[in-house]
Amino acid sequence: MRPRVLKLGTRRSVLARAQSGAVARELTALHPGITVELVGIDTRGDRIPDRALSAVEGKEFFTAEIDTALLEGAVDLSVHSYKDLSLERTARLRLAAVPRREPPQDVVVFAADVPQRLAAGCELRIGTSSPRRMSFVPDTLVRLLPRANATAPAPALRVVELRGNVDSRLRRLHEPRGAARQLDGIVLAFAGLARLWADPGGRALLEELFVPLPRMLLPLSACPAAPAQGALGIECRAADEDTVRLLAALDHAPTRRAVEAERALLAERGGGCHQRFGATQIEVSELGTLLYVREQGAEPELRWTPMLPLEAPAGPVRAWDGSRAPRAGIEPLAGGIAASLARLPHTAALFIAHERALPEAALTCIPSSTPLWVPGPATWQALAARGLWVQGCADGLGVTWLEPLLRQPLLQLPPLAQWTVLTHAQAADGWAAAQVIASYRHRLGSENSAAAAPPGDATHVYWHSSAQFERWGERVGSQAQHACGPGKTYQHLSRARVQNLRMFPSAAQWRTWLAL
Repeated sequence: MRPRVLKLGTRRSVLARAQSGAVARELTALHPGITVELVGIDTRGDRIPDRALSAVEGKEFFTAEIDTALLEGAVDLSVHSYKDLSLERTARLRLAAVPRREPPQDVVVFAADVPQRLAAGCELRIGTSSPRRMSFVPDTLVRLLPRANATAPAPALRVVELRGNVDSRLRRLHEPRGAARQLDGIVLAFAGLARLWADPGGRALLEELFVPLPRMLLPLSACPAAPAQGALGIECRAADEDTVRLLAALDHAPTRRAVEAERALLAERGGGCHQRFGATQIEVSELGTLLYVREQGAEPELRWTPMLPLEAPAGPVRAWDGSRAPRAGIEPLAGGIAASLARLPHTAALFIAHERALPEAALTCIPSSTPLWVPGPATWQALAARGLWVQGCADGLGVTWLEPLLRQPLLQLPPLAQWTVLTHAQAADGWAAAQVIASYRHRLGSENSAAAAPPGDATHVYWHSSAQFERWGERVGSQAQHACGPGKTYQHLSRARVQNLRMFPSAAQWRTWLAL
């Protein structure tokens, strides 16, 4: 390829230059002979850092000046946080590439003394300028922040306006207690921090301002992100065919599909940064496409497009829903409890597969610095009520789906082989990559087993856990349609060679399919 210099227009913030620099490096790696020069451009949004954009007339706060430079030929391409792009873009510009998305979740970063302030019952001041985050984050944090005990009052939160670059926002958490600018927490896009970490200058900044602080990655099922959050949009002039061709190599089709679906929903609501609306689409292997949606005043919604079409049930349906069966009794395992007491004070990271897997005697053995992750929001909430600080969860999608996030360099988590997993005896064999401790087992002979079991002539059964299947799987006829959620239960049933097995996001989608 003939040598060519491409001028890339970018905002001057540390984050903008980090993500533009990453695109420049990828372009030069894909196209030897190309040189990319970053051109800093001031935007209107950067010149009004002290006002909420939702209260300012107009749009294109972070793109208009860059668009002008691009259309006039001063630069050849531009890199934007895709969520900053308005829904109405001029036909003279081409969205030439949407690279692979970084994790779209919001992350709440807290001041170092927040765990102690929570224990003391102090009100927390949480900073954000996003109307969506103002609407959804507080009620989620109220459920997920640790409490002294299950009967303690909910944490008191107050949301305050916050603008500025990532570094200026993080510095608000390091202000001395009592200072006017001091905040207890701020809400940021995880993707921006991940891109900063990949940049040498940005990493030095985060090592100082982010790494020492407590944080929580909010579940997408409770707090869907802004449409297109975590994605980049790379534009060039529509008539510049050479640059269009060069940029096409950066495009990631699943990311483009996801953000197009999210922004289509935003367009239905009129668009704009004032929207109290979240939408995040993900693709899960063997399951299909999940679109998490939430609007102000409404509960979160999950829209599922199965990987394989679901055919309507043939004939009469007699269904058994294991998610609604009475919980089986459990038997604590003395050896597992002893192993927990010995290992938890020293483990590099901890995954608690169910709230019942954490012995009460081991509750105080977990150092506050230990990264703790869980399967989903329900387990998170239960452990928070017992006073534990949880960093994040798998949103009910299983550890396989979670692993790429756990490997994010920004989080500095150890390899899974160094984690400790607390679970029950019937599920312990499914964890090959970690130190597994079975702290309890299900009582298979409980008095209500016969009443709770699936009937022998059930046509459709939903297994809520591998223990249910081990207890009652042989009662079900060979023609029954089996279903379960993603994760360890599905892996267990697959290893058992269960026929007619289908994965669902949850029992709710299974019930919807059967019109129950």
